[in-house]
Amino acid sequence: MLRLERRAHPSTLMMFASPLIAAVCMLITGYLLFILLGKDPLHAFWIFFIKPLTTAYGIGEWLLKATPLILCGLGLSIGFRASVWNIGAEGQLTMGAIAAGGVALYFHGVEATWVLPLMVCAGVAGGMAWAAIPAFLRTRFHTNEILVSLMLVYVAQLFLGYLVQGPWRDPDGFNFPQTKMFSDAEMLPLLVDGLRTNLAFVIALLLVAVSWFFSHKMFAGFRMQVSGLAPAAARYAGFSEKRNVWLALLIGGGMAGFAGMAEVAGPIGQLQPTISPGYGFAAIIVAFVGRLHPLGVLLASLLMSLLYLGGETAQMNLGLPSAVTGLFQGLLLFYLLAADIFINFHFKSYARPVEQVRPVDTLLPEELI
Repeated sequence: MLRLERRAHPSTLMMFASPLIAAVCMLITGYLLFILLGKDPLHAFWIFFIKPLTTAYGIGEWLLKATPLILCGLGLSIGFRASVWNIGAEGQLTMGAIAAGGVALYFHGVEATWVLPLMVCAGVAGGMAWAAIPAFLRTRFHTNEILVSLMLVYVAQLFLGYLVQGPWRDPDGFNFPQTKMFSDAEMLPLLVDGLRTNLAFVIALLLVAVSWFFSHKMFAGFRMQVSGLAPAAARYAGFSEKRNVWLALLIGGGMAGFAGMAEVAGPIGQLQPTISPGYGFAAIIVAFVGRLHPLGVLLASLLMSLLYLGGETAQMNLGLPSAVTGLFQGLLLFYLLAADIFINFHFKSYARPVEQVRPVDTLLPEELI
């Protein structure tokens, strides 16, 4: 008999090498998939992974799509380290976009420099307020933050749909479900003329450094890590579980809210029924592929944004469905989780015990029936 048994000392080297192994396995599976779809695998790989980065515009789009992934991934990774499982970054991103968009519409036409910082504050506050709901319910009623944060995603999306189709709809927008376009003062400045990459990418890079400093150099970050790795030791040391839950969810919600603000004040420029193609959910994969480390989150975000960009290019050049992006993302997570199993567990054989056969004359009457 074979059974999985936990390893006494999991390999640290393999822990950091497993994302690379998962990416290689994803590519191998993708190679076989392209063959089954009747596509030349090498040409398909070039279209999917290389062609999007052959132009300056493509690189700009790559960094643009990486920005919300970095922001959401950093916030989630801090919470995951404390075993606070915030799965609702997509909803918090949406509420951050709604809050920032509300400020932009209220001050529409006001060409002042303070409008954009006010939108940033509103976006962060909107995401934090939405994340405060699962934080309150867990600390007060011991609810599961996974389910609550996930269900709130759909509430936020329905609320956005109501606003853009109702009170916030542009009266001059030919009845399309969208708001007015934001003014120039309400848009994030571009880094390079002709590209859509904006200031939010630079802020995201700065937040990578801030997240590392918080997690590795500040006592609050250390307290959250201890709570995640050894809850009993954290309780013995007097670390407040409620404070860690609130801090983890508010940080994750605030960073997701800023990502939503960066989307509506960046490439979109208005509120629409759909703000994100799933950045909040993809950030969960980013956090785990990045091993909950800020630098790893940055690299994983660049990989994930390339999958988004490559999926769009494959649709136009190869005629593949849009689901190919989600397929590659799912393969990456699947192989990462499979690698984690073998890092933390190993197979051990056990001999099946031999049953002793008793003589018939020693059996009880009820055992003979």
